[in-house]
Amino acid sequence: QVQLVESGGGLVQAGGSLRLSCAASGRTLSNYAMGWFRQAAGKERECGAAISWTGGSTYYADSVKGRFTISRVNAKNTVYLQMNSLKPEDTAGYYCAAARSLGSSWYSVVGRTYDYWGQGTQVTVSS
Repeated sequence: QVQLVESGGGLVQAGGSLRLSCAASGRTLSNYAMGWFRQAAGKERECGAAISWTGGSTYYADSVKGRFTISRVNAKNTVYLQMNSLKPEDTAGYYCAAARSLGSSWYSVVGRTYDYWGQGTQVTVSS
């Protein structure tokens, strides 16, 4: 079983930066694809970024592409989301997720394919 704990959220001004961390315990993340999902108030959950088991393949939503970077350090059992040039519309709860198996896919943007979820961390961007 995998437990995921996010940290790094908070309040930041527009244009600022935050780095979210997701630390895993119970099992190594080396063989898990990882994703960062976010859900703003009144909006549907979306996959902001995803990364393959080895980190060789990544995905970014169009809304964050060029501003966010997902990375992982398997030796530390941690995945990160570096968020730069933050906008008020980035305000949301951010959730880390791990997928143990995606078949032939390197990553997934579909929430139901993930097996483990963190508790979430709130990111609020002021104008």
